[in-house]
Amino acid sequence: MTKSKMTKKHLTRRQLVNRFRTIKLLALDVDGVLTDDRIYFGPDGFEMKQFHISDGLFMVLAMRAGLEVVIVSGRHSDATTTRMKDLGITHVLQQMLDKRKQVAPLLKKLNISHDEVAFVGNEILDIGLAKEVGLSIAVADAAPELIDVVDYVTKARGGTGAVKEVVMAYFTSRGLDPASFLR
Repeated sequence: MTKSKMTKKHLTRRQLVNRFRTIKLLALDVDGVLTDDRIYFGPDGFEMKQFHISDGLFMVLAMRAGLEVVIVSGRHSDATTTRMKDLGITHVLQQMLDKRKQVAPLLKKLNISHDEVAFVGNEILDIGLAKEVGLSIAVADAAPELIDVVDYVTKARGGTGAVKEVVMAYFTSRGLDPASFLR
């Protein structure tokens, strides 16, 4: 007799918006979330990534509205460092496979509990942190193992506006117009 696999019921968009009311920090994986999961290497090791411009814009607008944003990546990338500097994101944590340990000191420093964190990931490496935070999210093309444990799955694939989709839920939860944070 085989045991049937139970798949977690995911939040609706309305439920996602409601859950965002208590979120103070948005943690984002990079490869496969902010990018389409591809990396380009030149013969000299030069690395290039493609980032979705609207994701970046909405991250900046959310920070202006008061949401803390942190990048948590299992690998170091100069391309990631450069892009996050361009966006003004100061919390860029790279090169640690255990993302729970990676983010813990920052949460303590900012006096933010795990329940006040939303995390967006795409891979099995993200399962540990996804299980620990108050709101776990996977992009549409995430690993099935992650999709099975998260609270919400975006409509968009990684690197194609998934982060914008998530950030819009933050703005909606607070009754804010993102355009009012343009300068």
